Amino acid sequence: MKVVILAGGRGTRISEETHAIPKPMVTIGGRPILWHIMRHYAAYGHNEFVVACGYKGYVIKEYFANYRTHQSDIAVDLGAGTVEVLTSATEDWKITLVDTGEATMTGGRVGRLAPMLDDTFLLTYGDGVSDVDLGALVDFHRGQDGALATVTAVHPAPRFGALEIVDGRVTRFREKPADSVDRINGGFFVLEPAILDLLTGDDCTLEAAPLATLAARQQLAAFAHDGFWMPMDTLRDRDELERLWAHGDAPWVPTAGPGTAR
Repeated sequence: MKVVILAGGRGTRISEETHAIPKPMVTIGGRPILWHIMRHYAAYGHNEFVVACGYKGYVIKEYFANYRTHQSDIAVDLGAGTVEVLTSATEDWKITLVDTGEATMTGGRVGRLAPMLDDTFLLTYGDGVSDVDLGALVDFHRGQDGALATVTAVHPAPRFGALEIVDGRVTRFREKPADSVDRINGGFFVLEPAILDLLTGDDCTLEAAPLATLAARQQLAAFAHDGFWMPMDTLRDRDELERLWAHGDAPWVPTAGPGTAR
């Protein structure tokens, strides 16, 4: 089952990093967040990726085109003009990198990949990590009769502390409460090729008319995920993800953390 990753946005809310690189290439623990997302999928046996590039997509292409060099120790003989790979740490991934345009919207990016998507496929965003059980997600989708799409429904990441107030006095301060009953689109979709018929061009936003149409037709399922999920929208988010990684508490990839083989 192919995994489509939307990696073409500008990431304006984290522009301190994305003025030079695309948002999916912002690093956590020395590796791009895109790598972390792919490793999560690979842990469930999904190792064929189609990356929809856009803004500064050449940076993503260069990273994977030279992946062995980036991740290995090498010996360079300038006189002889040779490069020897001393250690080789690589993944068993097949990656197709497609330029889908700088200004193309999410649905338009998927639409441009249509010739490659002739079977059920997975899709997510290139800027968020989770510990969602991808096997359970796929099984859930397959059990939804008539559903053309399944979205992973998550609780919003808590951002602010909450004050409990009685008679004008603060009685308790709760930092970042996570008890919201609301759920939002967390990405990590399972999609049928028939959804491609709803994508009308480069200006089509997947999360607008296409998913709204499926919802109206009762063809959009929701897989409830109560575990870890976090987007990397701001530098504060990046720093929090970096902190989790540095302390060995990163839950988004099995055995993730400083002790993991690089």
